[in-house]
Amino acid sequence: MKRNSLSALPLWLIGSLLGLSACAAEPAEKPAYRDIVIDRRDPRLDAIIAPDAKAEIVAEGVQWAEGPVWVGGASDGYLLFTDVPGNRMHRWSRADGAGVFLEPSGAPVGAKEGFREPGANGLIRAAENGSILVANHGLRAVARLDLETKQYEVLADAYQSEPFNSPNDLALASDGTVYFTDPPYGLEGLNDSPLKRQSRNGVYRLSPSGEVSLLIGNLTFPNGVGLTPDEDALYVAVSDPARPVVMRYDLGAADIEASGVVIHDGSADVSNKEPGLPDGLAVDDAGNLFATAPGGVHIFSPEGDLLGVVKTGVPNANCAIGEDGAALFIAANNEVLRVPLESASAQ
Repeated sequence: MKRNSLSALPLWLIGSLLGLSACAAEPAEKPAYRDIVIDRRDPRLDAIIAPDAKAEIVAEGVQWAEGPVWVGGASDGYLLFTDVPGNRMHRWSRADGAGVFLEPSGAPVGAKEGFREPGANGLIRAAENGSILVANHGLRAVARLDLETKQYEVLADAYQSEPFNSPNDLALASDGTVYFTDPPYGLEGLNDSPLKRQSRNGVYRLSPSGEVSLLIGNLTFPNGVGLTPDEDALYVAVSDPARPVVMRYDLGAADIEASGVVIHDGSADVSNKEPGLPDGLAVDDAGNLFATAPGGVHIFSPEGDLLGVVKTGVPNANCAIGEDGAALFIAANNEVLRVPLESASAQ
């Protein structure tokens, strides 16, 4: 479809319906840490995460943390992340601590009927400074958020004249193309929701001109998505307990859907009752893949070798690389954790 003409959509008509809150929390006097286990499968992991790495708790008490993204430089930047069922976007920095950045982040107050998770979900940096791209459950759209005005610009909210289910996660190519997933997780009843209009839970491509095309339509519950550094391949996580896999697709193939290969199958971990499912993921500049999956954050080499697993002991929704490659941020259930990195660099 063409790009939405509402190029400066007021965030829920601004004013009375909007519960915006600046981040004013007191910074923690001393960092708090939680126990993690780093299961090292390959010595190459030592060059990414040090053997004595600890997990710092940067935020806690959210309902379900999601969509972390680092904004700015290593010393002057900050982390944004979402609480999807809580319908909030949060901000954390070393100087200011954690607090609410935007509320509501998705569906407006009083308009949550039919939504299982009404808030914004996945976040990534936009090409334009001072803004991010948002996979927004409540808007059922891919949108750009101006970080100063806190206004949304809707980039796409339908395919073939029918609304999306609930866009979940997204990746941005250097030419401005956006790849995003559209499972029904934001809707009550999921696939049985009366609000669901798309027959497939698709992976879509949004062109710089605003045209939407269905890229992959044969996945049950596509979730996290990410590009390789050369942008030749696309990773897609599938949050299906019956087939908990991370897929890789060749974007140069004549039939992209048919080019899919399984990078990781978490079926054994699901059978062993390891927490979580394949969900969000991140790729560093070296091509290492950080994928949340049953049991923790799985780290793969560019060739697909499993280097190790960061085990938090809880389901992990997503992860992101920030601070110019110095940290891995993990959305771990109701917390956000920071794990220092040795040599990974932010994409």
